[in-house]
Amino acid sequence: MSEIDPNSRIFDELIFIKAELNNIKGHIVDVDSSISEEEKQLVRESLIHEKKGKLISLTDFKKQQGL
Repeated sequence: MSEIDPNSRIFDELIFIKAELNNIKGHIVDVDSSISEEEKQLVRESLIHEKKGKLISLTDFKKQQGL
């Protein structure tokens, strides 16, 4: 009867785990790349305000707020 080398078995398991991990990574959706409908609407409104010149810089906003 031949004995199984424990190191070989561990190495085989690691290869399998790496393959599974790569498969999982390929199917994960980047949470930061998808936005809600509410967020989409806020972006649309912001673009409209930008075109109308209604936006101010963060620095100016802080000055207005006394920060």
